[in-house]
Amino acid sequence: MEKNSFKYPVEARDKSKLTDFYLKNKKIIYLSIISLIIILISTSFYLNHKEKKIASLSSNYVRAKIILKNGDKDTAKNILNEIVLSNNPTYSALSFFLMLNENLIEDKNKISTLFDHLLKNNKYEKEIKDLIIFKKFLFQSNFIDESELLEGLKPLINTNSIWKPHALLLIADYFFSKKEYLKAQDFYFQVVSVKNLEKGMYDYARSQISLSNNE
Repeated sequence: MEKNSFKYPVEARDKSKLTDFYLKNKKIIYLSIISLIIILISTSFYLNHKEKKIASLSSNYVRAKIILKNGDKDTAKNILNEIVLSNNPTYSALSFFLMLNENLIEDKNKISTLFDHLLKNNKYEKEIKDLIIFKKFLFQSNFIDESELLEGLKPLINTNSIWKPHALLLIADYFFSKKEYLKAQDFYFQVVSVKNLEKGMYDYARSQISLSNNE
């Protein structure tokens, strides 16, 4: 009985404190609960919307390929261009490179603009981003000057990117095509010095060094 005489007053005091806390903070509690509900609903809506968008892009990409196969290049091009501008890392890149492979874009400035759009508006893993940069300058190497090429490929040649030897080889071939053989040799030698280089690239670079020595 003595234990109970102490127990109930303690419980009563605890309930009183809880009630006081609730009454003093009920607005904050209500706002917190409402905010949490809004966040949960918004997150659910966003994820659902994102899922539907990806499904739509996938469907349109497949539809564009079918239309292209049937010979309607203009319609396919318009669909693919819209997908590129949708800024989905996967389908934007797939659609752009499909247009390039099928020669759906003739304007070189338009191609360069879409390359820049991909890189600016999408988040890629480093190696994927480096691949897009390499492809961009592989395309542009036919009409840009030396400084633009070197500056544009810096992110690849100054790092340990898997695309580094490809970038070095591109620069070397660029100088070789312009008959600047000493500059070309410098980059060919950088290619062959890359560790674990693919044999085909090594053999090609060595053969180009031999050719440049005979020029």
